[in-house]
Formats: sequence, C-alpha cells, structure tokens
Amino acid sequence: MANKTIAIVGAGPGLGGSVAKRFGREGFRAALVSRKREKLDALVAELKSSGVTAEAFVADVTDEASIKKAFQAINERFGAVDVLEYSPINIPTDPADFAPLEVTALTPANARKNVEIMALGAVASVQQVLPAMLERGSGAIFITTGIAAKGFLPMVGAWGLAGSAARNYARTLNVALRDKGVFAASVCLGVQIQKGDQFGDPDQLADKYYALYRDRDRSELFINHTPPGMVEFD
Repeated sequence: MANKTIAIVGAGPGLGGSVAKRFGREGFRAALVSRKREKLDALVAELKSSGVTAEAFVADVTDEASIKKAFQAINERFGAVDVLEYSPINIPTDPADFAPLEVTALTPANARKNVEIMALGAVASVQQVLPAMLERGSGAIFITTGIAAKGFLPMVGAWGLAGSAARNYARTLNVALRDKGVFAASVCLGVQIQKGDQFGDPDQLADKYYALYRDRDRSELFINHTPPGMVEFD
C-alpha cells in the first residue's frame, strides 16, 4: 500500500484519527480535512508520533469552493486520493440542531443546514476524487452516517433526513461504480464512539473500515447497539 493516500473529511481525534492510524499501518498517508486548524494540527502530531505520514487541510464542508481548494492542496502534496472517508457526524452541541420532529421544530432552515453538512458536502467531496478514480479504475469511497439515516428516530429529525440522503447517495454510488473498479459503501453507526466502549471504540471501528476496504463484500457496514425501542426500522 506504499504511497497510497486516504482523505478523511470531518477528521477528529475519535473515529477519524483511528481510521487514519489503521490505514496508516498499511502504508497509507493521511490527508485530514476539517474546519478547525488547531484540532487538525494536534491530530497530525499524534499520527506522526505513531509513524503515520499525515497533513492537515482546512475546509468547511458546507462551502464547495473550500472543499475544492482543500483537495487541490491534497493533490499537490500527496497526489491522487485512493480512499475517501466522509464522516462529519459529530452531534451538535446546540439542541436546536437536533431538530426533533415535534410540533414545528423541524424547519426548512435547519433541515437545509443538515443536508448541506451530511449530503451536499459528501457530493462535493466525492466529486473532487471520483474523476481520477474512474480514470485509474481504482479507488474506494466511504460515506459515514448515524443510525437515524437507516431507522426512524424523531428526536434527531433533521439529522435523519440528511443522513438518509447521504446513505442513499453512497448506496447508489456502489451500484453505479461496481463495474468500474471503484468501490463505494455506506457506513451506518448506531453506537457511541468512545475509547474503551464495547461496541463503539474507534480503534475497533477503524478495523472494520479497513476490512470493508480490503474485502469489498457489502454495500453497507451497519453497526448498531442502540437500546431496544429507541429506533424503529422497517
């Protein structure tokens, strides 16, 4: 895997950092993309101390020009991206951003905000790497969402609406690209991402991401440990 590059959009010290380390152990260089330079610099330092080649690229996923500029810089630094992992899924600290489906909490404004982050940001990021992947006939794309993208969880109505769109996009990419050498998959997480958690430890999750990249045996990785009755499914 020498000289391969994974770009992680929404990189942070939890899941993104663990995915970078796991792929880094296989020789991948990590291009870390997020809005906050301080967070990225700390993560780059941690990865480098573990022997992973990494670099920070600042971008806002709701700003298409910002995403394009970041990926231009990634291409200049590392060359073409071999794996894209898109996961800007941190739960908002402002309860209003959950937009529960109660009374009038879900509005066009907060729905639009969440769709811009989860779905349109994914499309913008994929468009920066897909043409080169198709030209090479190789590459992988992972779009990560939360459980509300697959089930029905009224307390996070806007996130579910947006995540469903992102999940559909990932699954549709899988169908469209399956005979072109490029692998795409949805990763749907219904766990608490936390070090030491039995189900949501980010290092264990990162192992599953790498296995999905290696085996390419499913269009969706679904990891769920949500208390019974909290989420409804078809």
